[in-house]
Amino acid sequence: MNELLRMIPRVDDLLREPAWREIVDIYPEGVAKDTLRAHLDQLRAGIKDGAITAMPAIETIFEGVRTDVARLMSPHLKRVINGTGVIIHTNLGRSLLPDAAIEAMTMAARHYTNLEYDLGKGARGDRYEHCSSILKRLTNAESTLVVNNNAAAVFLILNTLAEGKEVIISRGELIEIGGSFRIPDVMKKSGVILREVGTTNRTYKEDFEHVIYEETALLMKAHTSNFKIKGFAREIETEELVSLGQRHNIPTYLDAGSGLLFPLKEMGIQDEPLIMEELAKGIDIISFSGDKLPGAPQAGIIVGKKIYIDAMKRNPMARAFRSDKFTLAGIESTLLLYLDMEKAKRSIPTLRMIYEDTEILKKRATRIVKILKDKCPGCSVSIARLSSEVGGGTLPDVFIPSFGIALKPESMSAQRLEERLRGLTIPIIGRIEKDNLLLDMRTILKEDEVPLISGIQHALMDGK
Repeated sequence: MNELLRMIPRVDDLLREPAWREIVDIYPEGVAKDTLRAHLDQLRAGIKDGAITAMPAIETIFEGVRTDVARLMSPHLKRVINGTGVIIHTNLGRSLLPDAAIEAMTMAARHYTNLEYDLGKGARGDRYEHCSSILKRLTNAESTLVVNNNAAAVFLILNTLAEGKEVIISRGELIEIGGSFRIPDVMKKSGVILREVGTTNRTYKEDFEHVIYEETALLMKAHTSNFKIKGFAREIETEELVSLGQRHNIPTYLDAGSGLLFPLKEMGIQDEPLIMEELAKGIDIISFSGDKLPGAPQAGIIVGKKIYIDAMKRNPMARAFRSDKFTLAGIESTLLLYLDMEKAKRSIPTLRMIYEDTEILKKRATRIVKILKDKCPGCSVSIARLSSEVGGGTLPDVFIPSFGIALKPESMSAQRLEERLRGLTIPIIGRIEKDNLLLDMRTILKEDEVPLISGIQHALMDGK
């Protein structure tokens, strides 16, 4: 061991090697030096642990350093191929954006914009106006406000309308939004007092009415978009909440979650509240996510009565939660597509995937299976009948028939193949069922097909 440790080359000697100059011609020298030292430290530790029993060649050391530097200098956020069949996949970035939104966001990045400049008056303008007109048209709301996500929207609404006072909500709607963010915790941080009523599975109008008093500032309803209670269950309806609010002169608020802007009942999405319909019932304020069913960038969209939204705009926290020019450009361009619903179904990736015909998916899967059978003889490849999900944490129990590819390699387990696919330059994410790796064509884009085929081939060849 001591002999091997003495053989480790000195950093100064390595810096005089031609291979070193090739590395620093491409990458920053300071980063490369740190990586070289770290690589030698790993070599030293491996010798002491007994894992390394022979000194690697200088070329091997430099190859390892080059690989490590390249990995360090590559963006951590990278493109992946979504073969899971989950359309609105939170872990993979939720909704993909339509071309119109991407173009609008690129324009905002390359050029100065009238973000807070009124071109008509030649004076300072309001950034919130850019999305306001299209949101009003789509929802019939009096006023609108866009913040950076729906959790921020919930916080701002509660803090503005009920700080220091009570907010009544059904016990069965005290949901966890995701990433361990829970409604009770958001309510506490926003400065309101939580008053939960009813039971987990059944809540009535009378449960609300019995606890309303002078310190009640808001009646709240949270749509349980990420779970369902079935069987012996009842929740307070929007109309009931509105009638209570009007009788006691207390504002009402619905956290709608996913943000349905037009009916999708024919696709099996039955229970999601339609924003325009909920507002028509008289609810004062609704908030929802922009990057779920709307298919827009991440945002919290607030619609409703002008008197309450004006108060939110005056809240100092509104500045902390406000959206930037990229988000506003992307949301407005996406929502404009909703003026022509047939065009929206074709242009907004979230809607296009929901409506994609299964026969088209089957044809795509058939073509790719044929190619893979020729290129990957050591793997069983077949067409699989699958079920896609609209969103794992967005719409539970909503499945759409689909087709995909089933891979069962001979030289490794499905688990090992899944690991190799995740380690590719363009990672491929799938799911495993019954020792088969499944890739759902509904969430695999057409431009993904070439790297999908080459990636599978590479992962299987590496396994031999």
